[in-house]
Amino acid sequence: MSTKAELIKEMMEMQKKFISHEHEHGVDPQEYFAPEPGSDLDGYRQKYRDIAMKVVDMAHEEVGSVR
Repeated sequence: MSTKAELIKEMMEMQKKFISHEHEHGVDPQEYFAPEPGSDLDGYRQKYRDIAMKVVDMAHEEVGSVR
């Protein structure tokens, strides 16, 4: 399993790619929330959310809190 820092780094890389795509092509809500299969944004939201939730869980575990 990846460390929290590695997961955060992966999230940052995903954000950079998203921003680059947005600047080059623009992003409308339809493309973001219901992307076409195989498009640059296909699976982006779900993958980003999954990584973010892993980071949140790791942070809670580190401090002994409950989400």
